[in-house]
Amino acid sequence: MTVMIRSRLYFLGVALTLAACGSPKTPVINMNLKEYQLTSDAKGHYLNQRQAFSSDDQWLVYDNRNDGSQIGLNPSIEMVNIGHGEVKLVYSAPNANAFGPGVGAVAFNPKQNEVLFIHGLSNHDTTKPYGITRRTGLAVDLDNNNKLARKDARDVVPPFTPGALRGGTHAHSYSGDGRWISFTYNDDVVAVLSKTDSTKKDLRNIGVMIDKEPVSVKNETAESFSGDVFSVIVSETTENPKPGSDEIEKAYEEGWVGTNGYLKPDGSRIEKALAFLGDTRDANGQLVAEVFIVDLDVDLSVADPERPLEGTAASRPFPPAGVRQRRVTYTTDRKNPGVQGPRQWLRSLPDGSLIFFPMKDDSGFVQVHAVSPNGGDARQITQNSFSLDTSFSISADGIYLAYGYNQEVYLTNIQTGETSKVSPERSYDSTDLENINWSNSGHTLAYNRKVVTADGAWYQVFILK
Repeated sequence: MTVMIRSRLYFLGVALTLAACGSPKTPVINMNLKEYQLTSDAKGHYLNQRQAFSSDDQWLVYDNRNDGSQIGLNPSIEMVNIGHGEVKLVYSAPNANAFGPGVGAVAFNPKQNEVLFIHGLSNHDTTKPYGITRRTGLAVDLDNNNKLARKDARDVVPPFTPGALRGGTHAHSYSGDGRWISFTYNDDVVAVLSKTDSTKKDLRNIGVMIDKEPVSVKNETAESFSGDVFSVIVSETTENPKPGSDEIEKAYEEGWVGTNGYLKPDGSRIEKALAFLGDTRDANGQLVAEVFIVDLDVDLSVADPERPLEGTAASRPFPPAGVRQRRVTYTTDRKNPGVQGPRQWLRSLPDGSLIFFPMKDDSGFVQVHAVSPNGGDARQITQNSFSLDTSFSISADGIYLAYGYNQEVYLTNIQTGETSKVSPERSYDSTDLENINWSNSGHTLAYNRKVVTADGAWYQVFILK
């Protein structure tokens, strides 16, 4: 087995000189960079699928799941130094048991030494276990004695509070400037209502936490509490989308568009926007996932008349005034329509000019495609004779995609489509390559493998430098 690093590692410079692709399926170049295993103890070390690196690229943060679906059973967050292998405990949940609270999916702020992760509610028990409507975002300030801060406020008792949510946040992601936070969301009020009202469903949406004043909730309990930021839902879903329309029944897998937004055709800049997947129904009523975008260039604390930000007892929270989601892809006429492939939160180029997503080509292989946030035809980026089987990450300079196939790590040049296998031959038994992250500098790739030992198979953290 590869040993844990005990001395500082230095970047191994590698020039990736790739020829332009000449055929629909390009050959793979083997490059075999040096791989280092950073963790080795007999427990899970599960990276988030994005923002796992600290802003200075010296640390990787992770939770201790050994099963990606078991956040509710995980009690702790750790981080490991990529130079000397030191491991630090970041957070340990009090009163953890089989019902919660559950912590996981931890991300680093790109501009400051803060991490943010899912935290289940504190009143977890057999009747109220960790669940998708019962979680919040908890931040740890690593420069201030690991001080804790609850981000999103929650208020599940009418009259609801503007800026507070009524359910669970998940998959938190910082904007490029580190000031705003995106998340996916499930509403507890509507989820409870759906048990007695067949016209209501618990539909996933996306939202944003903005750097506005803290939100105070009256009569705080374990179910309702104040938070440090103002939160709003920015997508809109419906229980019964009209076939062939742009209505959606689920909004999910969101990603920030660009480090500082994107340019519109007239040259003006949208400084903050989110791309996300929306589940539509085609003309025949079949489910098709498409790419949507929502521009966030208005005052998100202002509500439309009769559409309260906080929702009502019979409705989900409404988007702010002037916020409307827009469909970007139209793929129903393709041989293999819709976004398909491994679970993937949407990515974009640093300048925001392209949004990336997985979709099958006409041969049935899952390839990475891209589309402008302003709409238009999608462009196929990878030209491989195989389907990628992990999520992908984009280098800080916008030149390369990194992803996995058959337990190997690959790079694809976004301009040429040329693909290189960069992971070396392994001397250890492993499975489950996942969660490939590119560092902020672009010099390092990090990912998970489940390493098989006599004590079991455990998610460990690896890097390629």
